[in-house]
Amino acid sequence: MQPLLSEFAGDPDYAELLEGFLSELPKRISVLEAALAASDMELLTRFAHQLKGAAGGYGYSIITDAAKDVEQSAKARGERDVLRKQVDALVDLCRRAAAVQISA
Repeated sequence: MQPLLSEFAGDPDYAELLEGFLSELPKRISVLEAALAASDMELLTRFAHQLKGAAGGYGYSIITDAAKDVEQSAKARGERDVLRKQVDALVDLCRRAAAVQISA
């Protein structure tokens, strides 16, 4: 798994902030997966929306884009297979980002 770096990874002023964001990713992943498994589109929409905003603020625009896709599909109650692929892609990006914290 190739780690995913923040756009702010080299900035020492962001180090503590990034660490906090990254430490929360496993919990966010669990909530996203549980919401999808329970077909709770409201929770999935809300958490994808929150992740979309947070990820952008911490320099993870690729996570923001993936979270936006999940948010839109969940809000529209899109096809489950498509939503599953989108959530899987988002979870993969989050795990790649979290791997940086684990290996740092």
